[in-house]
Amino acid sequence: MEEVKTEEIMSQESEMSFWGHLEELRWSLFRMLIALVIGVIISFISMPYIFDRFILGPTTSDFFLYRLFAALGGNVPFMPDFGGNTFSVDIININVASQFLTHISTSFWIALVLAFPYLIYEIWKFIRPALFKQEIRSMRFAFICGTVMFYIGCAVGYCLVFPFTFRFLAEYQLSENITNQINLSSYISIFLMMIFVMGLVFELPLLAWILSKLGLINKQFLVKNRRYAVVILLVLAAIITPSGDPFTLSVVFIPLYLLYELSVRVVKK
Repeated sequence: MEEVKTEEIMSQESEMSFWGHLEELRWSLFRMLIALVIGVIISFISMPYIFDRFILGPTTSDFFLYRLFAALGGNVPFMPDFGGNTFSVDIININVASQFLTHISTSFWIALVLAFPYLIYEIWKFIRPALFKQEIRSMRFAFICGTVMFYIGCAVGYCLVFPFTFRFLAEYQLSENITNQINLSSYISIFLMMIFVMGLVFELPLLAWILSKLGLINKQFLVKNRRYAVVILLVLAAIITPSGDPFTLSVVFIPLYLLYELSVRVVKK
């Protein structure tokens, strides 16, 4: 019964005129904009708490990752020593309007992350009438998995990649006569870049699945070029985390390699 209703709805939507599709697109964009505006307002109001507890968390030794590795420091080979409670970085501001602009821009990016599932749903609802039933099942799976993998990537970026990278860069000294004073704009740009880059990187299996559906790649291609992929992933991990110790490099490389192997599993033969 539900399949019959679905076919009827799709047949009615398929007969929609060009202007009808344009009107539907306009309302979809309007609802997406409203969702973003609501998210920005909520994020803007909550920003003082979010900024101190969440965004500035990796700037002190009280950050959960630092405390975890401080408890394990010295017992695991190649792991950096996070012992002690002396790590603390003061973020400075040198521009008059920087704090206000950072408040607005960070609220927007947080709202974008929070509203991401709803934005994907609106896109899905708009393109669904143009798909066959089998394509609808496949695209529903792709949207759900893509959303989940994006959030997992953002979590990995915040919990692992950014703290290791930031602590290395903050403690790195070219000379003892140079004192690091980290600007607010510099910190926020690296913070957002690391998290969103990891969120996008975790879309690799979904991208491979879509390319395989289009017939551009297949399982044999990925298996045959695995050795080259390992080299590329190592270079990418070294770029993301410029730290020289093997532990920090492996923290980024292992998830990237597992994503590649997952891509091998999901593509067609």
